[in-house]
Amino acid sequence: MDNQVERSIAAVWRIESAKIVAVVARMVRDVGLAEELAQDALVSALEHWPSQGIPDNPGAWLTTTAKHAALDRLRRDRVLQQKLEQIGLDLEAQEALLVPDFVPDLVDRMDAARNDVIGDDLLRLMFTACHPVLSLDARLALTLKLLGGLSTQEIARAFLVPEATMAQRIVRAKRTLGDAKVPFELPPPQELGERLGAVLEAVYLIFNEGYTATAGEDWMRRDLADEALRLGRMLAELAPAEPEAHGLVALMELQASRMGARLDNEGRPVLLLDQDRSRWDGVLLRRGLAALERAARLEQPRGPYVLQAEIAACHARAHVAADTDWHAIALLYGELAQVQPSPVVELNRAVAIGMAEGPAAGLALADALALSGKLAGYHWLPSVRADLLSKLGRLDEARLEFERAAAMTANGRERELLLARARAQRS
Repeated sequence: MDNQVERSIAAVWRIESAKIVAVVARMVRDVGLAEELAQDALVSALEHWPSQGIPDNPGAWLTTTAKHAALDRLRRDRVLQQKLEQIGLDLEAQEALLVPDFVPDLVDRMDAARNDVIGDDLLRLMFTACHPVLSLDARLALTLKLLGGLSTQEIARAFLVPEATMAQRIVRAKRTLGDAKVPFELPPPQELGERLGAVLEAVYLIFNEGYTATAGEDWMRRDLADEALRLGRMLAELAPAEPEAHGLVALMELQASRMGARLDNEGRPVLLLDQDRSRWDGVLLRRGLAALERAARLEQPRGPYVLQAEIAACHARAHVAADTDWHAIALLYGELAQVQPSPVVELNRAVAIGMAEGPAAGLALADALALSGKLAGYHWLPSVRADLLSKLGRLDEARLEFERAAAMTANGRERELLLARARAQRS
């Protein structure tokens, strides 16, 4: 197969897979089966596109193929009528039966045509994947798999667990949903709060993968970040009285505002303190600060997303890096560590302390984390230590830590950046 065609198919799949699974899941009411049928459509594309060419609308082609397979499965199992009754005579499925061949408009998402609170198949899929019959880790992993389009290996890296462990977790999650006959629908209002937290966390994990990809040659995956932003905004509309929903939107808007400045003209990563802030997106900045104000007006205790948005706002309000209020950021990370204890939060707090009180203070915190072993395999730990060691003039130690961090990351651009910083310690 031509490498360019293979890369194009992979790119289309990354963008379209969640929508295909969501559309098919609404038809078959089984998330595991929907993913299987979507994968079959991908296999069909791999068989036909190299010789026939990539269609003008590859997402529609994949969706149509998966829907054909879904209807064939329903007919073969002799349960089509029962399924149609179960889903309230789904209009799209009826039309598919009445018309011999699918027509292009049947693969539209038809967001505006739904009659429920938010008519979006992706949102239904997200709440199904985050159903309380699953453990929190299983909910997050399944959401990243189904909606983020991430590979099992990428998800395992995000959770810092072996790939085999993550594969088993995802398989068990899909089986659990099927055995429990979890309905493919938005939760009723009385269950919304119970399930919102896991959904918010899943959205943010997807955004993070878009903001800094765990693997590959691209440092960012803008498609994932944009999709997470869209879903986050919808969730905030669904739960307007939930400050954490607005906090997450604020956090993502503020972080996304920097994406245009995170790469130089040659596509190399640019770290936060080195970015040209005139290239930050002013519209996203204003949207993020407005979302943060909406969260504050609800006058509830600050949760983890609101606190992280407050930290992002500190950066947003500094027109140049030197104006950053690192003392305020260190205090916010201290509060975040109380609300949501995490070694990653402590590592970020070490960075803030290093900026506010000096690199020796930050290094003491980072060294304590290294001794604890809680972030073994997390490449940002040696990277942070390297930066602090460099500021203290301990260049040989810094170089070794940058090299160690580079060996631990699976992202090509990030590896280049870390190796360049390692080389800089020799001068």
